[in-house]
Amino acid sequence: MAINELRSIAMFAKAVELGSIRQAALAQGVTPQAATQAIALLEKHLGVRLLHRTTRSLALTAEGQQFLEDAQPALATLERAVGNARAGKEGMAGPLRIVGPKSSFAGILLPVLDEFCRTHPDVRPDVQLDDGIGDWVLDRVDVGFRIGASAQDGVISRRLFPVQLIVCAAPQYLDRHGLPASLDALTHHRCSMFRHPVSGKVSPWYLNVDGTVEQRHFTPAFYSNDTELELQAVLSGQVVGQLANLSAAVHIRSGRLVPLLLPHLSTPIALHLYYGSRNALPGRVRAFIDLAIARLRDSHEFVLTSEELAAAHAAYHQR
Repeated sequence: MAINELRSIAMFAKAVELGSIRQAALAQGVTPQAATQAIALLEKHLGVRLLHRTTRSLALTAEGQQFLEDAQPALATLERAVGNARAGKEGMAGPLRIVGPKSSFAGILLPVLDEFCRTHPDVRPDVQLDDGIGDWVLDRVDVGFRIGASAQDGVISRRLFPVQLIVCAAPQYLDRHGLPASLDALTHHRCSMFRHPVSGKVSPWYLNVDGTVEQRHFTPAFYSNDTELELQAVLSGQVVGQLANLSAAVHIRSGRLVPLLLPHLSTPIALHLYYGSRNALPGRVRAFIDLAIARLRDSHEFVLTSEELAAAHAAYHQR
């Protein structure tokens, strides 16, 4: 049934309810002429007269009475469906489907989720962390996070903060092996390399060389497909690694990691938030998006300034 037919039927029922086409037009937010035309088109479509009407009154025909009795249950069901949908849009209860990367992301998401759930305890987060790229529509995602922009069409993306790739090592590693003075010197150091958990490919290090991001591979002393394990290997002093600020920032600020080769730090990608529509978002989804952007956009908690990095590097020499 076309949407115009539904509107015409609703107009007909409202006119009978209020006893006036003019009053029905006011209730439905249209002109009396438009209301009269809608009912006339409905009668033409059905091939029967539904109303006896004059300038002062209207009355149902026998066919109109039968049609109204048949249509009213369906109209009531439709009104409930519309009401439920609108309540879902405005309501702060129900499921909230979130997806994001598995690598180094739980510590970023959890404080935002914790604050959100304290404010909206009736929302039920359903979180899936996976480094693979899923289908936003098929997976019924409300809000997604991705390192790098989403590859899917029709998705609205908001940049949150840059992903800084920092060469770093623990002080105990540097005590034993010394500081690499150049990129070429890294060939004589124990380097860690990250193997993508989905593709299995070994990721190169992304290094800033004279303003251009270059990819370099080193002979690895350690492989891992888990960023947390790689972080722990670097923290333990086993290897030097290129780590993202998502996980490394807190350890650099505490002195547990020393940033190295600072001119070669690169920011080739960023963390993005994405969602499917600017319109008709449920209230809980809109509220979570707003909170995540407020807490994470250009976050000083995760983004290290050049002054912080220089101070952390100098602190190792000043021990």
